[in-house]
Amino acid sequence: MLFPTIDFAIFFAVVYTVQWLLNPYPGPWKAFMVLASYFFYAWWDWRFIFLLAASTVVAQVGGVLIHRASGLRRRITLWSTLTLLLGLLAWFKYYGFVAVNVDNVLHFAGLGRPLPLMAITLPVGISFFTFMAISYVVDIHRGVLKPARAIDMTVYLAFFPHLVAGPIVRGTELLPQIRRQRNPLDVCHAEACGLIVAGLAKKVVLSSYLSTYVVDPVFADPRQHSALEVLFAVYGYAVQIYADFSGYTDIAIGIAMLMGFRFPQNFNRPYAALSLQDFWRRWHMTLSNWLRDYLYIPLGGNRGSEWRISVNILITMLLGGLWHGAQWTFIAWGMYHGVGQVIGRRRRLTRGEQGLPLDPVGPARVALARFVTFQVVCLGWLFFRADTIGTVWAMLTRLVDGWGPSPLVTPLALLAIAAGIGSQYLPDNWLDRVRELFADRRPVVQGGILGLVLLGITTLGPQGVAPFIYYRF
Repeated sequence: MLFPTIDFAIFFAVVYTVQWLLNPYPGPWKAFMVLASYFFYAWWDWRFIFLLAASTVVAQVGGVLIHRASGLRRRITLWSTLTLLLGLLAWFKYYGFVAVNVDNVLHFAGLGRPLPLMAITLPVGISFFTFMAISYVVDIHRGVLKPARAIDMTVYLAFFPHLVAGPIVRGTELLPQIRRQRNPLDVCHAEACGLIVAGLAKKVVLSSYLSTYVVDPVFADPRQHSALEVLFAVYGYAVQIYADFSGYTDIAIGIAMLMGFRFPQNFNRPYAALSLQDFWRRWHMTLSNWLRDYLYIPLGGNRGSEWRISVNILITMLLGGLWHGAQWTFIAWGMYHGVGQVIGRRRRLTRGEQGLPLDPVGPARVALARFVTFQVVCLGWLFFRADTIGTVWAMLTRLVDGWGPSPLVTPLALLAIAAGIGSQYLPDNWLDRVRELFADRRPVVQGGILGLVLLGITTLGPQGVAPFIYYRF
């Protein structure tokens, strides 16, 4: 079920009303929320609600057993639980990739093709709820979280606003909110509606336009397009994926807020970053923090020799790339960012040893750092968007020798890309001012404004709504 659809609007209207009516009754509220969230997930494919239930049972039982155990038994229980959770993810997401590549190696070695190749459907959002289940189990092992009641854990993992594309909310953040009764008077409707409308505009108008008229045609066959069109497609995809994913996050946070919940921030003007490290502090922040806390730090983090730290960074970014998809392009994208971060770290250490500022100082140096970082990030997006490494090479080659007519480069396309990039440099408090102005209006005026904005989004957006990009991760 897609957020920007009539189906979801009807679903949410019912859930919003019923959940506030049941708010004074914790037991019925939680039972209803489980049913509503499973219905939301089953709308795509009802069979995979059993996978979601299995992940919930594994994490809950594992968490309870870990909490009760000690010493070696506690560690064995932790690793057994993680193996089961990751095993489910690996089967659905990585079996086909591994099987095809092993089969190709065996065939090349003259051993035939002995492995069974099966077409396995990838469940929507499996990476997101698996990572949430892992954080729940590990936090119990670390002693920062106690096992929740089974019903609370079920709501936590299945809660529909974050279920299929994040943000990745931890048990320490969401479980306390599930346990307490929410006050409808504390809900900031102006902020929530503002987030939802902004998310819809990003997805339905900006992302969909760039995808349909610039990005998809060029990436489908770059050799048929000019260098300028390829360059526009690269920048267009940078804006498209930001508008698509941050748009989803805005809608998810806004929907949760209307229901009395607060989700963590997931984006903070990533294209204004001063370095790749800064970019990952701003882009998909809940995933970046998850990779840091549950992978990079357990690997050793910043402890040890520079060589060891560099290996930790490369492993973390490599697995971060693989998390996004079982393709060599995602592996290349992860390694690209890993190498970039290692180089950036070495540069900061050198500047520190020389007594120089670690970050750029002065408007000109800051602007240059932002410009260079954006170009580096856009080059990485080539690997993320392309279906094969060959497509990446074709795009890069076309940038050099493909000068010619560029019918896709239109004033509207230029305006869309400029708007997406320029929005990263708006003052920090401009959205707060807009929300305050909206909140000060009378309800009738607020309704009229929202109606006009939604009408504009519907009019400007293309027919039909493509799934969010991160649904497939």
